[in-house]
Amino acid sequence: MVSAVKAHELRNKNKAELIKVLEEQKQKLSEIRVQKVAGGRSQEIGEARKNVARVLTVINQTQREQLRLFYQKKKFTPLDLRVKKTRAMRRALTPFEKSKKTVRQQKKDAHFPLRKYAVKA
Repeated sequence: MVSAVKAHELRNKNKAELIKVLEEQKQKLSEIRVQKVAGGRSQEIGEARKNVARVLTVINQTQREQLRLFYQKKKFTPLDLRVKKTRAMRRALTPFEKSKKTVRQQKKDAHFPLRKYAVKA
């Protein structure tokens, strides 16, 4: 009987331990495949494959998390670590670019400010 590997337990382990767990799970999977050919325990193969997938997922997630921390203060980040959003949102003007005014608009604002009216109560 193959017991399910818990992802939250894997997250506490370091990379060397995770690779060791991965090798163990792959070994179990190959044993189950051999037993399946011999005739038996064919329903456990799904759980074993999922265990391997869970371990690989945790390894990849922790690796990406570490890379995000590494590139956090850098000027550029790799494309696969950037925020996806939508194509239009990625190409939209930044708040700084939106707030820029042309020289003509600056002159207009300086020479014709908003009028202030005193309203009698």
